[in-house]
Amino acid sequence: MNEPMSEAARFRIRTHNAIAASGLERLPSPRFEVGPALSAPDALLVRSADLNGEPIEKSVKAVARAGAGTNNIPVAALSARGIPVFNAPGANANAVKELVVAGMLLAARNLPGALTFVRTLGDVDDAEAAMESNKKHFAGRELSGRTLGVIGLGAIGVRVANAAYALGMKVIGFDPHMTVEGAWALSAEVGKAVDLADLLARSDFVSVHVPLVEATRGLINAEALAHLKPDAVLLNFARSGIIDEHALRAALDAGRLARYVTDFPLKDRLHDPRVIALPHLGASTAEAEENCAVMVADDLREFLEHGNVGHSVNFPRLRMSRAGRARLAIANRNVPNMIGQISHVLGANQVNIAQMHNASRGELAYNLVDVDSPIPPEAIRDLCGIEGVLSVRAL
Repeated sequence: MNEPMSEAARFRIRTHNAIAASGLERLPSPRFEVGPALSAPDALLVRSADLNGEPIEKSVKAVARAGAGTNNIPVAALSARGIPVFNAPGANANAVKELVVAGMLLAARNLPGALTFVRTLGDVDDAEAAMESNKKHFAGRELSGRTLGVIGLGAIGVRVANAAYALGMKVIGFDPHMTVEGAWALSAEVGKAVDLADLLARSDFVSVHVPLVEATRGLINAEALAHLKPDAVLLNFARSGIIDEHALRAALDAGRLARYVTDFPLKDRLHDPRVIALPHLGASTAEAEENCAVMVADDLREFLEHGNVGHSVNFPRLRMSRAGRARLAIANRNVPNMIGQISHVLGANQVNIAQMHNASRGELAYNLVDVDSPIPPEAIRDLCGIEGVLSVRAL
C-alpha cells in the first residue's frame, strides 16, 4: 500500500528507454525527478524495454509506455497490485498509416526488385539500354480500383482505410469491437465485411491492425490464408504473433500469396523476393515518438498528482475536479459493497466525504474520494485492511 505524500514531495520517475524531450518537458523539476538510474521510483516510463519477469519495486504507483502495445509490460501482475498501466493509443497512428501506404506501393509496383536492379547498373556498359530492356520485369499494378481489406478499425485501421479510399481504392473493414469514436472517424464509403473470411476473399490487399491478445494470436492462420486470392498482398504492421508464421511460409511456398509486407522480419525469409520486411519502423518517426511521449507523460502527471486516469489498458477512465481539502485514490477488486465499506471506514475515522466517483473495468474498480479534512494515518491503515482493496493513495 502507498503512504500519503506531502504536497512538496517530488515524484521520482525512472526511464527505461530514451524518451522524447517534448514528453520529459511535461514532467518539470523540482516537482518531478526523471532519470534512468533512480531508486525507489514512483513510476516507470518505458518504450521497448521488456519488464516481464523483472522485479517492480513496491514504491511503483504507475507504469507508462510511450507507445500503443503493452506486451512488454506485465499488465496482469500490476493490476493485481492496483497499479495502472498507461499507453498512447493513436499517438503513432499517422506514422503507421503512412508506412502501410508505402508498403502497398512497394508491393504493387515491385519497387524492391527495381531498386536492387538499378544498384547493379554500375557494372553495365550501357546502363540506359539495360534499364529499357529489363524494366518489363518490374511492371506492377496501380492501387486505384483495387480492394483493401482492413482487419481492425481502431485509431490506425481507420486512418489506413480513409487514406486508401482517398487513393481511389475500394475499402472494406472488419471489426466486431469497433468503438463509437472509430465509427465517427471512418469514411462512410468504407464497406463492412460480414466476417473475416468474407473480407479475405474479397480483398486484393489485406492490412492487419488488431492488438496481440490471446483472441488474436494466430488470427491469420492456414484456414484464413486459404480464403485469399492467389495474387493478394498481406500487410502486417501490428504484431508478429497475429500471423501464424508456419501457415504463412506454407502459403508463400505454395504460391497462394503474392507478397507479404511486414514490420516483423522472418529470419529465414530475409532474401525471399515475395517478402518485403522492414525493421519495425511503424512508429519510428520524430513526430510519433513525441506524440507518444507527451500523451503518456501527461497521463502520468495527472495520475501521480491528482489520481486521474486517462489512457490506461487496465484501469477505467476516471477524471474528477478537485474539491475539499484532500483526495484519496483507491483501487480495489470489482466486488459488491466496496463503496459501502470505504464510506464506513472514513466515517468511523471522522472523515467527511465532499465528493466521490467510482468506475469499474472488468475485475478492477477505481475510486476518487475528496474529503473535507486531512486524512489521518489510521484511515489509510483501515482502508488498506478492507479485503479486496489493492492500493490506497492520499493526495
